[in-house]
Amino acid sequence: MEIYKDLSNPASKEFEKLLNSQLSKINIEEGKIIEGKINKITDKFVFLFIEGLKSEPVLDANELKSLGLSEKLKVGETIPVLLEKIEDKNGEVIVSATKAMKIKGWDRLVAAYEANEPIMGKITSKCKGGCIVEHIDTGSLMFLPGSQISDRPLKDINHLMNEPQKFKLIKLDKVRGNACVSRREIISSFKKEDKAKLISKYKIGDIIKNAEVKGFSNFGCFFNVNGELDVLVHLQELSWSRVDHPDQVLEIGQTSDLKVISVDLEKLQVGCSIKQLSKDPFENIDNYELNKIYKAKIMKLTDFGAFCELEPGLTTLLHSSELSWTKKNVSAKKMFKLHQEIDVVIQEIDKEKRRVAVSYRLTQENPYETFSKRYPVDTICEAEVVSKNEYALFVKVEDIELEAFLHCNDLTFLNNGEEELTKFKKGEKIKVKILEIKASEQKIRVGHRQTQKDPFDYFNGKEKNQTITVKVVSTDNKGLIVRPEGCDMDFQIKKSEIAINAADARPSRWTGGEKVDCAIKDLQIEKRKVSLSIKLLEENEKAEALKRFGTTEGTGKSLPFSSLAEDLKKKEEDNNN
Repeated sequence: MEIYKDLSNPASKEFEKLLNSQLSKINIEEGKIIEGKINKITDKFVFLFIEGLKSEPVLDANELKSLGLSEKLKVGETIPVLLEKIEDKNGEVIVSATKAMKIKGWDRLVAAYEANEPIMGKITSKCKGGCIVEHIDTGSLMFLPGSQISDRPLKDINHLMNEPQKFKLIKLDKVRGNACVSRREIISSFKKEDKAKLISKYKIGDIIKNAEVKGFSNFGCFFNVNGELDVLVHLQELSWSRVDHPDQVLEIGQTSDLKVISVDLEKLQVGCSIKQLSKDPFENIDNYELNKIYKAKIMKLTDFGAFCELEPGLTTLLHSSELSWTKKNVSAKKMFKLHQEIDVVIQEIDKEKRRVAVSYRLTQENPYETFSKRYPVDTICEAEVVSKNEYALFVKVEDIELEAFLHCNDLTFLNNGEEELTKFKKGEKIKVKILEIKASEQKIRVGHRQTQKDPFDYFNGKEKNQTITVKVVSTDNKGLIVRPEGCDMDFQIKKSEIAINAADARPSRWTGGEKVDCAIKDLQIEKRKVSLSIKLLEENEKAEALKRFGTTEGTGKSLPFSSLAEDLKKKEEDNNN
C-alpha cells in the first residue's frame, strides 16, 4: 500500500491509470446518483460498497434514519446516493443520501408539474404567509400560500396538519429549486366536477320550485335550490316593474318559483327569472290611449321625479318637469307619498323602447289658458314685482300665481331702460299691459310704458322742414337740450345745427328757459327718430326771403339776412292788415 501514497512512484501512476480506466468502464461520474450496497453497519455509520471505487463510502446512520430509510438499514440492501467526490484530499469517497433523495424528489415534482398531476403531501408547519408542505414520496419541502389552503376562509387549520392529502403544483422554479402548491385547486376541481354534473340536469325553460332567497347584491338576488345549487336572478329579471335593489321585492329566507333562462356549462352558472313566470304587462299597452287620464300608484320617489305603476309590472317615470304648471324645480318627495294613487295623463308611448311618458300637470287646467281668458292681450291691470335681474322684471299679475316677463325696454318711453330698472323694488305695485301670451310655452310678456301716453305722439301729423317751438332745457359743449311745447320728451340740437354762421353757433348764447323756433330736419315715426335744427330754419327763411325779394344781378351783393327777415315779416303783417 506504500506505493499508492507516493504518486511520483511509477507504480502509483500505473495504478491510477488502471483505476481511472476501470471507473470509466462502469460509468461512474461525480454529480450522479448511484446505487450503493450496505456492506457494514455500526452504531454511528453505514459503510457502502460501490463497484469501481477504491474505498468504501461512509454515511451517517442518523441521516439515513431521518430520511425514513430505517427499514433499509440492513447489510445487502441498496440505497441511492449522490457521488459528490470520487476522491477528496484525504483519498476518501464523498457521497450523500440526502442530496440524492432531494434530486430524485425534484425530478418527480417536475414530472408531476409538466403532466398537471396532483401529488401527495402533508402540512408539517406554519410559516409567514402560509404553510410548509412535505412531499410524502420524496420528502421535498414546498410552500403552500394562505390563499391556497381552502376555497373558503378557515379560522383554524390544525385538523389539516400532518394529514396526507392531495396538492396541485402551481409554480415551480427550477433555478432556485422552489415549489409552490395549492390545496384549493384540488377542492375546486372536485367541486367543479360535481357542479357540472348538477348543472347538466337543468335546461332552459325548466321551472324550479320553492327556491330560497340566500343573499342580495346590487346586481341581483341569489337563490339556493334544494340545498345543492346557488343560482342568480339578475335585478332586471326580478319583476316587470322597476327594481333598484332586491330587498324592495324579496326578503332573506323567502321562497319563490324560478324559470331557467340560461345554462352555462363552462362558467358553471344557471340564470333564472321570476318575472318571466308571468305575462309581460307591456303587452296590454294597447289598452291605453294618449292624452287620457289614468290612475297611477307612486312606487318610488327620486330627486328628478317619481316612478309610477299604471298596473302591476307596468311602470313609468313621472318627471319633475311634469309636476306643476307654475312652480319650477318641484320636488316629488314633497308633493307625494309612497304608494299614493294619483291621476296622470299619458303623453307618449314608445313600444320599441318600452317607454311610457306621463304628466301630472296635464290633469289640471292650464293656468296660462285661464289667464288668457281673464286677461286678454292689451288688458291693463295691476302687477306686483316678484324679482328682477340685470335686464328685466318678473311680476305677478293680481291674484294669479303666474310670473310675467317685463323687459327693461318696456319700462319707460323717456329714460334708459336699464337705468329705470334700478328704481323698482320687490313688492312694488305697478300698472302693466298684457303684450303677449304663449300658453303652450308658458310665457307671458307685459309692458309698463304701454300704460302711459307716448310723448312721441307729439310728432304724429308733422312733417320735415316744419317749424316748431321748443324750450331750451340745458346747454353743453355739444349743443342744446330742448323740449317741444306739448311734449314730455327732450331732444338735442347739435352745435352744428344752431346757426348758419359758425361764429353764432355757440350754445352759451342760451342760459336755459328761452323759447326758440326750429325746423324738423329728419322725422322717422316708425324708428322713433327726430332731428331738430335752428340752422335749417334760418336757411329756409333766407331762401324764402330771396325768393320773394330777389337780388340785383351782377352786383355781387346779397341783402343782409336780418333785414330780409324783418322786411318779410313786415310785409306779411301788412298783408294781414
